Amino acid sequence: MRTIVVSLAVAAVVFVALVAFVARRDRSRRPPDEDSAAVRQAAADQHRHDAQRQAASGLAERHRNPPST
Repeated sequence: MRTIVVSLAVAAVVFVALVAFVARRDRSRRPPDEDSAAVRQAAADQHRHDAQRQAASGLAERHRNPPST
């Protein structure tokens, strides 16, 4: 019974050490330049899409309700 407890304790220590190592490694890793460029490109694409949708919506609204002259 004692060997099982010791084995479980050793397994728990190894598991905690592995989790700590991976977490530390991931925190210290800097994102590559391509990732930040991709994020900026996606934001620009989203902004352009929103602007096009808003312009199309405005054109459709003007078509339904032409300005009175």
